[in-house]
Amino acid sequence: MNIPNCLTIVRILLIPLFVITLGYHRAGNDFIRLLALAIFSLASLTDALDGLIARIRNERTKLGSYLDPLADKLLLNVSFILLTITESLPCQLPAWIPVVVVSRDTILVIGVALILVTSGDLKVKPSFLGKMTTVLQMGVVIFTLLNLPLGVLKPIWILAICFTIVSFFDYILKGGRILNERKV
Repeated sequence: MNIPNCLTIVRILLIPLFVITLGYHRAGNDFIRLLALAIFSLASLTDALDGLIARIRNERTKLGSYLDPLADKLLLNVSFILLTITESLPCQLPAWIPVVVVSRDTILVIGVALILVTSGDLKVKPSFLGKMTTVLQMGVVIFTLLNLPLGVLKPIWILAICFTIVSFFDYILKGGRILNERKV
């Protein structure tokens, strides 16, 4: 197994640690909140590093092309849900944010599965919009855990959700084209 795939697996393994850390958070316990922030930031760093190393060392693999976006979706969906339901945090996400993020990702995963079932193959290529969405969503988690003022957080939340929605339609259009090109 190459280094990029190992980093992706580390990202997946950090998810339960992040969940446990936030599970132990109590109001006013900044150490636990900052520990959760450090764990999430480390997981986010592995996302940047695995792609960079894969490109530099020409170590792109089919496993990595599926595992990397799956790891991102798991990390971000879990994080958005936790930032909404963890009442002890100084700032919580409004419930509509994880609804948009989780719905988008669920529909996209179903679309990928549909393409795989109908064609037997799919080359997963993240778009610029998809990459920007991931970066902005990671920013939402980091800045929310940093407990920035709501006046600063709300525009970041809205920008991330706008990219989430636009990238959703971009992927739907691309997936629709792939499905329409397949012959019965």
